Amino acid sequence: MLLDLDDTLVDHQGTADAAAVAWAAEHGIHDPGVRRRWAAVSEVHYGRYQRRELSFADQRRARVRELLSLEVADADADDLFTGYLRRYEAGWRLFDDARPALRRARSAGLVVAVLTNGDEEQQRRKLHLVGLEDEVDVLVAASSLPAGKPDVRAFRGALARIGAHAEEALMIGDSLEEDVRGALRAGLDAVLVDRSGDGRARDVRTVASLDEVTFGTPPVGGR
Repeated sequence: MLLDLDDTLVDHQGTADAAAVAWAAEHGIHDPGVRRRWAAVSEVHYGRYQRRELSFADQRRARVRELLSLEVADADADDLFTGYLRRYEAGWRLFDDARPALRRARSAGLVVAVLTNGDEEQQRRKLHLVGLEDEVDVLVAASSLPAGKPDVRAFRGALARIGAHAEEALMIGDSLEEDVRGALRAGLDAVLVDRSGDGRARDVRTVASLDEVTFGTPPVGGR
């Protein structure tokens, strides 16, 4: 079984929004649109990182320069981003349904792997700080793969790590395109976690909570 990490197991967006507001205010930006702008800037430049157009460090620098409208050296951009990162990491929190779902899956004999588009070092730190590192068998990060989700190579790389075939595997995540449609194109079954309940994915299996996901006995790739 594969699961996304951010906004599936850990509340990334809520934490990122709060961190961005506090960090921007420190730099004299107080308008109510800062959360939306930071999210948009982050999506653009993180997407460039996922496509290997930028390094992980460079996408952070690009986000800082664009939001703050600054032309600064790399070292200064890194220092500025640290102010945001400190707040972001301090806010990492699990969703209440995350740990019970992982335990149900492992009790059913499944190998539990996290497949994330994040940087491996940061995501390992996240699992540790939120107390999930002992609940997950394998962490597979896009930084260690040829491409990130929704590229089929990301799913194939993760499956190779856990020794499972696509038709035996389930992907669970909050992104319709990156997690669900990407997994379906790669031949996996998939479930969308739609916590907002906005009804945007009538044609895929959808749950409002991980509590709704049930796990059977795996034929292959189990524990």
